[in-house]
Amino acid sequence: MKAVYAAAPNPDDPLAGLTIGDRPEPEVPDGWVAVNVKAATLNMHDLFTLRGVGIRPEAFPMILGCDGAGTLDDGSEVVLHAVVSEDWAGDETLNPKRSILTEVHQGTFAERVIVPARNVLPKPEALSFGEAACMGTAWLTAYRMLFVKSGLRPGQTMLVQGASGGVATALIALGRAAGMRVWATGRSEEKRALATAQGADAVFESGARLPERVDGVFETVGGATWSHSVKALKPGGVIVISGTTTGEPKAAELQRIFFLQLRVIGSTMGTRDELQDLLSFCAQQDIRPQIGRELPLDQAEEGFRAMLDGETAGKIVFTQ
Repeated sequence: MKAVYAAAPNPDDPLAGLTIGDRPEPEVPDGWVAVNVKAATLNMHDLFTLRGVGIRPEAFPMILGCDGAGTLDDGSEVVLHAVVSEDWAGDETLNPKRSILTEVHQGTFAERVIVPARNVLPKPEALSFGEAACMGTAWLTAYRMLFVKSGLRPGQTMLVQGASGGVATALIALGRAAGMRVWATGRSEEKRALATAQGADAVFESGARLPERVDGVFETVGGATWSHSVKALKPGGVIVISGTTTGEPKAAELQRIFFLQLRVIGSTMGTRDELQDLLSFCAQQDIRPQIGRELPLDQAEEGFRAMLDGETAGKIVFTQ
């Protein structure tokens, strides 16, 4: 079957190992199902896999792609949940043996993928396959950050750092729908315009002084924005972190954190139940994910290069 996969890790030149070609069709073990993939979305995690981060060397070659949407062999339309957590009760993101697709099990950038039966959910009719494919990683991460971890209430002010990525655009749309006052930062006029189009009430240049302090900050950028995030918070405010795409900050700002009693909360992916709630919320509120680029699978390298260069405007979707 046709697939996009990492042939070998390359920390310095991740796209050197990116390969488009044939891979064996997967066998379906008991308790698992095969999904005929119609659309899958690119995540920063796929670049990490190409660099060899979070994956054992012997796991290569590895089909890339954490999430997607497609059909079962009986024609049922489904959305994939990327977190694989077997023999565990409760929040699967806390299972020390959990994995997500492309770490242990082959991913979704292929004609077919296998997952545990519990990892497929019905696709809402209102969402296209491309839109539904956005939900399993970036949008689920944003949903958990905002509704499970932050403790913010409708009417409060939230700041989203780095306004053009998949998680950031999801946070803006979800925050707007939930009644938050949403502010966002962006490196360029185009990225700030995208945030405005997604529903941000105000946009600012990266690092700009804000009109007032905010109740919560949502961080996926890391070192480049950390100091600004800490200084942007009201006393008692919260920072929720789900990524550090620019690396670790030079200073933790611990004095400001303890003196102003700020909360710093980590958040990773989300649970199957949270994905179900996210799908229901989007259907109820008529929310659509921002798709910045949609490409056929055999043009996947173009999408990878765009993400590597930071030229994103929402999710990058690959279709069959």
